[in-house]
Amino acid sequence: MGQLARGSIGILPAGALGVSFYYHLTRSLAAQDDSVFFVERAGSRSAATLRNAGRLQILDAKGSHRVDLSTRLHGDLEACSREGRLPELLLVCPNPDQLLPSLSACVGLLETAHSRQGLTLDDLPLPALALCSNGIYFQRIRQVFIEKLEEATLMGRLPDLWPHLMPRIVGKLLRGVTIQTGIRDGEGAEAQYSPGPPGVTKIAGGDTATRHRAHALLRERGLHVELAEGATPTRVEFDKAMVNLVANLLGQLSAIGEDGRFTVVTIGDVLRIVGAARIRSLGERVVEIGRAVRAYGAEESAGPIIEEVIANLREHSAHIPSSVQWLDLRQGRGEPVREISPTELWLLDPLIHYARSADLQEAVHYFESLKREIQSRLAKLVVNARQTPGPT
Repeated sequence: MGQLARGSIGILPAGALGVSFYYHLTRSLAAQDDSVFFVERAGSRSAATLRNAGRLQILDAKGSHRVDLSTRLHGDLEACSREGRLPELLLVCPNPDQLLPSLSACVGLLETAHSRQGLTLDDLPLPALALCSNGIYFQRIRQVFIEKLEEATLMGRLPDLWPHLMPRIVGKLLRGVTIQTGIRDGEGAEAQYSPGPPGVTKIAGGDTATRHRAHALLRERGLHVELAEGATPTRVEFDKAMVNLVANLLGQLSAIGEDGRFTVVTIGDVLRIVGAARIRSLGERVVEIGRAVRAYGAEESAGPIIEEVIANLREHSAHIPSSVQWLDLRQGRGEPVREISPTELWLLDPLIHYARSADLQEAVHYFESLKREIQSRLAKLVVNARQTPGPT
C-alpha cells in the first residue's frame, strides 16, 4: 500500500490545464497508456460526472477525439494509495484557491500511511508535487504546507518529522511555472477541451533529486520542460506574472474597446495596441515588488528582465491569449463576464499584498487602478452585449 508507481504521472484534476498537459504528455493522444492518468479532487462533483460518463472530449486541429477514462481517471489520492496507483509525479493544477485543500489531502495521505505502517525515508508514500496553477503563491503555499505537517505532528497524527523526514517531504514540493494553455467549452461530460499549442513548463523548487527526476519524467513523455536551476520559484513566478499580465490582462483591455465591443486579438495585436511604454511601466512595477520580496536582486536592473519578457511574447505573437479565448467563448454562449477571472486575480492580489507590505504605495495604486480598469471594461462589455441583438 502507498508504493509509488515508478514512471507514472498523475494530473489533478481533469480541468482545462490538466487536459492540456495530458494531451501533450501523450504526444497529441498518439501515445496513450495507463502511466499518465487523472487523479480526482476529493469531493469533486465534476470528477464524479466524468467518472460516470467514462470519457472526455478533446478538440484539436484534426477534429474531436474521445478519451476513454475507464483506466485513466482514478479516485483521489487516498484511493490511489489503497489501489497501489500513486503516481511518481503529480501535476497539481486546479484553480489556485483549491491548492491548499490539495495539500491537505497530501498530509492526509502521510497520516494514513503512518497509522498503518509508519514513515521511512526509503519508502515515503508521497508523489513529487509540481504545483502548476497560475499565480504568485509558492512561498506562502510552502509555508502553509509545513504548518499543516507540524500541526499533524502536534496532534499525534504524524511522528516527529525533524530532522530527517521533514526536509524530504518538503523537498517533494515543486513549482511548475507553465505557459501551457488550455480551454474548456461547456460543463460536465459534454464539455470540450481544446489544448493550446505546446508551451514551456519550468520546474523550480524542491530538492535537487526530485526536481531532476520530475524534469526527466516530463521530458521523456515529450513535454516542453526546462529546469530553472538558477532561480527561486518566486522569481520564476514573477517572470511569468509579467508575461501573463501583458498577454491576458492587457490582452483583455485590448480586446474590449472603450465602447464595450469585443474583438479577438493575438499576442502580437496586444503588443501593438498596448505599446512598449505601457508594457515597460507594468514590468518596472512588477520588478520593484519582486526586489522587495527578494525574487530579484536589490541592484538588478528591470530593463533586461522586461526585454526578455517582450522577446518571449513576440515568439508567441500569433497565439490568442487564453483569457481572450475564454472571453470569446463566454461571449459566444451569451454568458456575461462581470468579474475579473481568478487567473488575473491570483497575480494582481499577491502583487498588491506584497507592495503594501513593503510600503510601495505607488505600486499599490498602480495595480489597484489596473484592477479597476479591467473591471470597468468588463462592465462595458456586459452593457454592450445587452444592447447588441443576438443572432436570428
